[in-house]
Amino acid sequence: MNRQDLVAKIAKDADVTKKAANLALNSVIDGITGSLEKGNKVSLVGFGTFKVNHRNARTGVNPQTKAKINIPARNVPVFKAGKKLKDAVR
Repeated sequence: MNRQDLVAKIAKDADVTKKAANLALNSVIDGITGSLEKGNKVSLVGFGTFKVNHRNARTGVNPQTKAKINIPARNVPVFKAGKKLKDAVR
């Protein structure tokens, strides 16, 4: 399922136009992104939790040249599936 398929499903299920469904989807994505940018986590009960993890700087190896490279520290988004989502996929 891609973004357009999801917008069409939202529009059909909520009985709204595709434009309104697209605005709603954009709002959800912007809300989650904004919260993660501030370092907060977003928890959707049954679906899952989005949060930010910190990765420390480390040394890696270029597989082609075998040269050591420094990988800088960074923050990465993480999603942990909730129980209902896990059960649905099983």
